[in-house]
Amino acid sequence: MTSLDRRAFLSLAGLSWLTPVGRLLAQQSESSREPARSVILLWLAGGPSQLETFDPHAGTSFAGGTKAIETAVKGIQLSSGFEQLADQMGSVSLIRSMISKEGDHERGTYMLKTGYRPDPTVVHPSIGAVCCHELPVGTTDIPRHISILTGQWPSRGGFLGGEFDAFQIDDPKGKLPDVASQVAAVRDQRRVLDLDVVDRAFSLRRKARVDATLHRETIASARTMMTSEQLKAFDVSQEPANLRAEYGDSPFGRGCLAARRLIEVGVRCVEVTLNGWDSHVNNHEIHRKLVKQLDPAFAALLRDLRARKLLDRTVVLCCGEFGRTPKINPFGGRDHWPTGFSLALAGGGIRSGVAIGETDPEAVKDPVDPTTVQDVHATILTALGLNPLKENVAPLTGRPMKLSEGRAIRSLIG
Repeated sequence: MTSLDRRAFLSLAGLSWLTPVGRLLAQQSESSREPARSVILLWLAGGPSQLETFDPHAGTSFAGGTKAIETAVKGIQLSSGFEQLADQMGSVSLIRSMISKEGDHERGTYMLKTGYRPDPTVVHPSIGAVCCHELPVGTTDIPRHISILTGQWPSRGGFLGGEFDAFQIDDPKGKLPDVASQVAAVRDQRRVLDLDVVDRAFSLRRKARVDATLHRETIASARTMMTSEQLKAFDVSQEPANLRAEYGDSPFGRGCLAARRLIEVGVRCVEVTLNGWDSHVNNHEIHRKLVKQLDPAFAALLRDLRARKLLDRTVVLCCGEFGRTPKINPFGGRDHWPTGFSLALAGGGIRSGVAIGETDPEAVKDPVDPTTVQDVHATILTALGLNPLKENVAPLTGRPMKLSEGRAIRSLIG
């Protein structure tokens, strides 16, 4: 083969990636990636303003003085205050055109956490409960669905059952309280034997009803947890001081660090709540204070997960129940806005470094490329290797319910 022929062949070989065969090979390579195995939800309770977080429109009349900063990804800006997250933007994707039909806190929270609108005939499971129900149990001795700094409406197992409710803890600054036995080992074992005697006596002629309560399973799980080495994952004081400082000296920062520790031992879903975003009054000051906690914690979490090779197997979602109005009200606040709000996604093999959708800063026009809450849920489930169209039956109604009624966002998955 001559030099010219060789160059022509190599050129054509390179162009093959533009052909259908090339695209198919690329898709096969993408699909061969191991699916994610865990989810971390950074829950911004109250509904953060998109303008003061992930979708600044600096210089417009509705910005109210909000400034924008450049990020590591050209063309993507964040609100000022997110300097650390800006450096991590290559690992993050933003959706700036989220739409929901729920502008009430309780209903909006239900919608974002479950992917379904509230329905009086059924309680839908949260995304964390779905993860725990659908993914392998593994060897985790502690609860696989955990909520840190739980807000007013905790994540629930819904029709999947109470065993999939989130296990709730407060600020993880030390050992988990009320878990270790408070009596000597001999006395503790005697109590267990006594409980077994009472349980057997009570179960006579009531076996079916007792079995349905999962009472024995719950006690067995609790006993296993009480003596498990994995309890140490809740205690962030065991981490080096410099790493704790990176996350920030706040309950939320410690919660994010605990989330990483819990994911590391096999927990499927950890929700960490940062409350207080309901800024009907004094919006800008409220957001400045909360962003000071969110920025270092979110950025440190991404760095830490990446350093431990956990980011590709962990989906990180940062959002609240809706956004805030573009127009500032007479009290210097922004009100509820479920049309054109923002959220951030990272990890789990989800495409990063992109911003999906656009919003009109004056809210005169509809969002460009609108994305539904259902689509976000379907995207996360797909990243976890689950089929969003799979159905589970709600026991009380007998209705088959899909894991999600949305469609995965193909620009983020595959």
